[in-house]
Amino acid sequence: MKDFINKLYRNHALIYKALLFVATTFFIVYLFPKTGKFKYDFEKGKPWQSENLQAPFDFAIKKTDAEIVAEKEQVEAQIPLYVDVDYTVKIKVESAFEKQFKEVFSDSISASDLMKLKKVGNEIINHLYDYGILKGNHDFSAERQIVLLNNREQVKDGFIPNLIRQDDVSTIINKILKGYSLSNYKTQFTALFFDLVEPNLVFDSSFTNKVKADELNKISFTRGSIAKETLIVSKGEVVDEDTYQILKSLQQEYESQVWNKSNYIWVLIAYTVLVALALLMLLLFLQKYRMAVFDDNTKVTFIFFNIALIISISTMVVNYNSKYIYVVPICVLPLVFKAFFDARLGLFAHVLTVLLLGFIVPNSYEYMFLQIIAGIVTILTVSELYKRANLFISVGQITFIYIIAYFAFFVIHEGSITELKWETFIWFILCGLATLFVQPLIYAYEKLFGLVSDVSLLELSDTNSKLLKELSNKAPGTFHHSLNVANLAEASANEIGANAMLARVGALYHDIGKMKNPTYFTENQSTGINPHQELSNKESAEIIVNHVINGIEIARKYNLPDRVIDFIRTHHGTSLVYYFYAQEKKALPEDTNKLDFSYPGPKPFTKETAILMMCDSVEAASKSIKEPTTTKIEAFVENIINKQIEAEQFLNANITFKEIQSIKKVLKHKLANIYHLRIEYPE
Repeated sequence: MKDFINKLYRNHALIYKALLFVATTFFIVYLFPKTGKFKYDFEKGKPWQSENLQAPFDFAIKKTDAEIVAEKEQVEAQIPLYVDVDYTVKIKVESAFEKQFKEVFSDSISASDLMKLKKVGNEIINHLYDYGILKGNHDFSAERQIVLLNNREQVKDGFIPNLIRQDDVSTIINKILKGYSLSNYKTQFTALFFDLVEPNLVFDSSFTNKVKADELNKISFTRGSIAKETLIVSKGEVVDEDTYQILKSLQQEYESQVWNKSNYIWVLIAYTVLVALALLMLLLFLQKYRMAVFDDNTKVTFIFFNIALIISISTMVVNYNSKYIYVVPICVLPLVFKAFFDARLGLFAHVLTVLLLGFIVPNSYEYMFLQIIAGIVTILTVSELYKRANLFISVGQITFIYIIAYFAFFVIHEGSITELKWETFIWFILCGLATLFVQPLIYAYEKLFGLVSDVSLLELSDTNSKLLKELSNKAPGTFHHSLNVANLAEASANEIGANAMLARVGALYHDIGKMKNPTYFTENQSTGINPHQELSNKESAEIIVNHVINGIEIARKYNLPDRVIDFIRTHHGTSLVYYFYAQEKKALPEDTNKLDFSYPGPKPFTKETAILMMCDSVEAASKSIKEPTTTKIEAFVENIINKQIEAEQFLNANITFKEIQSIKKVLKHKLANIYHLRIEYPE
């Protein structure tokens, strides 16, 4: 049991990766649609590329969205408007007219004229209430049919113009009076009917909507059907409008049919296999080409988390409305990975993520092509992300590529640009704007996962930072030495394509441990007093060696990133404090132990840390050159770096002999400039 527990402990990193791999796989599969996927790709107006297709089962031909919308509009236009009529209103108005007629018209009018006026008044009432007066104002088409209801029973039908609105009462009174040549009584009749007339029609919206809903429910969403084994399309045949709709109907029927338990499980298994393969390729890539990342569980978790996050956001957008899928800033993924790792890893992870998204999004080939091209452009254009202008320029280029590629796809599909959906370009612009949020996202990731990007390295390179100011005050010689080494390391890194910013920052902080005992280091001994004269060789060597350990402690105190602390740990590797070792061996040749005079290591394990070891040794030792010449400097650089190679200090670093030769060349040139060497003229 104990052996088993020990074995688990020794392999806990691999076990964690396995659990992370399984958890991410199941999470992504959970997001995927749980139906089958139509295996044929087709486009309207293009030849059918696959074999002859026969109907695998009976299915109905679905109408297009445009056809259904047109039918709904036609049904809505034909539905009559139902209006409730109240006949008691007319009786009430007639009774009130009888009472108030005599009060309005004086007794001086002759009996015959009174009879005529009364007859005209009754005619006005009959005209107004023939269909009735509608309460309120409604903007309906004049061609719209109406049905009058009394207690939910149809009593009359007609059209909108038959109904009288309250605003039209005065006009109708004037028209009837003019017909009887009684326009001089206009004022009396208007005043009389102003108080008498009441609307007796009310638009019954609930009943109208109920009838409309019943009629809309009768609309068929299909037009005809295809029997099993019927030939749908032959190989090479151009997919016309009708064939396209039949194929779309088959695709929808295939993808939306209810799956039984057995099919559902098989679909899940298939999705799981494909997702697991994609994530496994990513892990294998890390193991083969990015071992430092693979060994760091935090970094592996970070990579898997970002892939799962992008897929989650894309799935939510597709479920809401797939037309917004291009708003999701997929290119944030390679940007983030390039900021924390490198371009190759960023592109590899981006391509795998886009391939997985192909199971979710519509028009998967078009989507994958656009996103992969955009990802490549992101990797090729974005450099030095800490420069804000670079990010804006890159986002502009990415957005432009999106627009150009989408335009090309649309022309291929439609054959023209007359029906181009310009709103899609707005989604691409919004996607570009969303991509700009990568800067605060990188900052958040640095805090959450303890990673460091070039943006943070730029901040750390500021010599006015608290720690570097403290170094310049306590150990000015060491500070000046660190600045020189930083310049040499940056130039060397640029020469071989390493991370120049990381090399510079590592060089600036590599000797901060000397702040604890600054006078024990030659560059800080301004008084001419050497405290090592009062110590034994072992004690002196111990103080010198301890500046590495002290540096690590100070770096932890100031929360420097691990990538920077690596430079402090490795800048001397496992080399000897040679001066005191030689002194001790001269005094006690038999009892001298190399381990007492050796740095604890580890040896440099990256190109950048190897560069620092070379630059640090060369810069420090260059102070001992008397009357420097080009020949002396070249021999001096060759001698120091060759000794480091012989001591196998670069064995763990992925640096080649060719790159070391390039670094030597840079160091020789830089040192020659530092010492202001001139051509040696003959006497």
